[in-house]
Amino acid sequence: MVIAATQPNTEAESTIGENRVVINGLSWAGYIQILDALPQSRGSRLTYDDGVLEITMSLEDHEFYSCLIECFIRTLVELMGMRIKTMGSTTMKYPKLKKGAEPDNAYYIKNQPLVKGRNVDFTKDPPPDLVVEVDITHTDIDKNQFYARIGVSEFWRFNGKTWRIYQLQENLYIEVETSPTFPTVPKERLYTFLKEAKEDEIEAIQSLRNWWHQQSHTP
Repeated sequence: MVIAATQPNTEAESTIGENRVVINGLSWAGYIQILDALPQSRGSRLTYDDGVLEITMSLEDHEFYSCLIECFIRTLVELMGMRIKTMGSTTMKYPKLKKGAEPDNAYYIKNQPLVKGRNVDFTKDPPPDLVVEVDITHTDIDKNQFYARIGVSEFWRFNGKTWRIYQLQENLYIEVETSPTFPTVPKERLYTFLKEAKEDEIEAIQSLRNWWHQQSHTP
């Protein structure tokens, strides 16, 4: 078993958003043992990918972007009259695939009617419709391959500078410019939202609402 600390992400190397520890050569049983030994309320998140366990401790920039992207999503869901079940960083265990995840945010939107009002059983229910990961520093887990294998239909990644949207097509992720969940929302709106939120988060929400109502009434 090998334990190592990860290095900064070159795309956002000026900012350290997370501290990470990686354990290589860990069995599924070992992962479950560690998971069960930790309290449910903790400041770290675990991602296990067939022998590799990555433990992530989020720092301020990571939490800032993660929380604001959640706010962005929930506001759009409300404005568009959709339904949502928020999973947050709930542990998603897939023993047959030897994969376990605690993403920054996960949501059922299209499939919300299938899981509303109860706890999700990941061995029987579909995976979340949308998963969001903020990875400012380098991660040893290939997140695209990881969530594609699980079957998450839409995956967002943000590295502190660039927002990438991936859509699952024939078991592989294809990068797209528009979110399949929010097809009328251009990517620039998230960047604008995050920029405005650095000054005032409430005004950023109000600005997003105003933009939505204006474009909704544009002939």
